[in-house]
Amino acid sequence: MTTSSLDAPDTTDQGAADPVRDAVYEAARRARTASRELALLTADRKNALLLAAADALVAARVDILEANGRDIDEQTAEGTGEAMLDRLRLTEDRIDGIAGGLRQVAALPDPVGSVTRGTTRPNGLQLRQVRVPLGVVGMIYEGRPNVTVDAFGLAFKSGNAALLRGSRSARHSNEALVTVLRRVLAEHGLAEDAAQLLPSEDRSSVTHLIQARGLVDVVIPRGGAGLIQAVVENAKVPAIETGTGNCHLYIHGDADLDEAIEMLLNGKTRRCSVCNATETVLLDAALGDAAVDRVVGALQTAGVTVHGDREGLVPADDTDWGEEYLSMDIALKVVDGVREAIDHIARWSSGHTEAVATRSIEVADEFCARVDAAAVMVNASTAWTDGEMFGFGAEIGISTQKLHARGPMGLEELTSTKWIAHGKGHVRP
Repeated sequence: MTTSSLDAPDTTDQGAADPVRDAVYEAARRARTASRELALLTADRKNALLLAAADALVAARVDILEANGRDIDEQTAEGTGEAMLDRLRLTEDRIDGIAGGLRQVAALPDPVGSVTRGTTRPNGLQLRQVRVPLGVVGMIYEGRPNVTVDAFGLAFKSGNAALLRGSRSARHSNEALVTVLRRVLAEHGLAEDAAQLLPSEDRSSVTHLIQARGLVDVVIPRGGAGLIQAVVENAKVPAIETGTGNCHLYIHGDADLDEAIEMLLNGKTRRCSVCNATETVLLDAALGDAAVDRVVGALQTAGVTVHGDREGLVPADDTDWGEEYLSMDIALKVVDGVREAIDHIARWSSGHTEAVATRSIEVADEFCARVDAAAVMVNASTAWTDGEMFGFGAEIGISTQKLHARGPMGLEELTSTKWIAHGKGHVRP
């Protein structure tokens, strides 16, 4: 697994003078002030800003692409691999897509203030549980400057201020994007500090952000396994774990093989550097050797390096079964039926997305019931696990934990709830 410039947080002495810590804490204080303003905004006002921000990003794409080009040049000079460069690279189409994500978020219902449940007690006391913003959301992410805008858009629509800590590799791109967002906030009479980019040159800024308890309400790491593990293990602020994607496709013995191969190639080759890419294919032994050869041939023709235990493949070991390649590589294993496939997934899955190709309702039902993952696909590519594809407009990450949020995280996942009770002089006996 290749890690980025976001390494594990260090253990800076909290008692010593530290300008990075002071900068992070001051940004968090400003964000908290801004969050109180955001919590009171109407849906119409939030939507108007998001639409204006989308237009502004498109209008500024020359400057954004110039900044992104500087990042690409610097990372190329440092020897960064093509998969990571692809995560970093912006194009006119990708900027249009980022702006489109903001427009989709603007079109979604505002969750803030919605009633999740309510009741009137026998004594007349009226109870309602309503959705409220989390407050200050810290976002820690690698590469992918589109996350800068996605995170802001979702945080803003759900009434939260965003502290954005991108990686050094995307510094110029992120600065250009946040400059546009802050300008639009100011033009709409709102606090620019609703969107702040934290320093990325010093990795200690990650430590200070995830330990700013009382200033930051939640942190969300989005990136490689090393980053996520470091944040979850060292955070004093509540953290939502967004997992790596060791995603499997199990092709059952009765599957439509042509359809299954199409789903496999889509999951692996559509964009191999993202977390919903298919990293392991499990082939039922009942398919036969000819079918296995067809699958291997289709992958190799598409430029995928296949790791497995068959002759002619790159020899595979436990490292391959647990690997999130994020490249044009895939692990392949022949299994004896659905139970062995499920057992293999249980052993090696990262809990992100697991898929089955089958024409058997019974096999599909068993797979869905027994596989423990944030998303389970039946006769669909793993690439579908995505906030935009789920109709969320964008996502702030894909949570693989089991508390509060699981799967693609949209607007509702960036809210909490509070109880409101209306009485008429009620006192408790």
